[in-house]
Amino acid sequence: MILNNWLGLIIGNSRLHWCYFEDNKICQTWNTLQAESLAELRLILDKTLYSYIQDEIPLCIASVVPSATKIYLSLPQATIINPRVIPLQDIYPTMGVDRILTLWGGGCNHGFPCLVVDSGTALTFSGADEKRKFVGGAILPGVRLQLQTLFFNTAALPEIEIIKEITPRWARNTPFAIQSGVIYTIIAGIRDFTLDWLSQYPDSQVILTGGDATLLGQYLKNAFPEITERITIEPNLIFLGIQEYLKLGKNKTR
Repeated sequence: MILNNWLGLIIGNSRLHWCYFEDNKICQTWNTLQAESLAELRLILDKTLYSYIQDEIPLCIASVVPSATKIYLSLPQATIINPRVIPLQDIYPTMGVDRILTLWGGGCNHGFPCLVVDSGTALTFSGADEKRKFVGGAILPGVRLQLQTLFFNTAALPEIEIIKEITPRWARNTPFAIQSGVIYTIIAGIRDFTLDWLSQYPDSQVILTGGDATLLGQYLKNAFPEITERITIEPNLIFLGIQEYLKLGKNKTR
């Protein structure tokens, strides 16, 4: 199925991520709260996005939260993405549709081999070789989830907001110490996974995507500038993955 104008919807663990394609190019993106009903969509979506829903523009949905997907099934224009038709080899049965789509989008747009680092609620690593075979990956809590975990599961540690500028590594107060611990551990992990991957696939593409991609990219540039030369930042990679999925012409609705 090849569409010129369509909406993509990613139902994530904490938010909804929308994208509008016009003439097969990304025109606009939105991040919104989860909706409890179709009626509630009118309250959480801006007028432009809601008008696309009303106009029944084709809506392609990928969800990591099946229970939150049900309300969209009554929309006549909705198509639920079936990641099993994507021709990546050795994908394991429980691998999330978000990881499959970003890996497929990364490889199709930037070339295989490909390592995708997706920085959302979870931080995930997903790699495929030159034969489009899934090599493996890893999953850990993302930046915000790590900060929230310390706040909600300790008695004395404060709630910390993410800052745009990287904090000093050797902190002299508790808020900075928390930021330092989370941020430097995460970017050190990204650097380590990237270097290990490149040692096996020297000509590979490495793509950083997700809601915190730009922020983590800046942190990496400040702390490990040598590795950023090998990393491409593409916040909307999952939508490019949906676009490539539509080109396959094999997708099945609901």
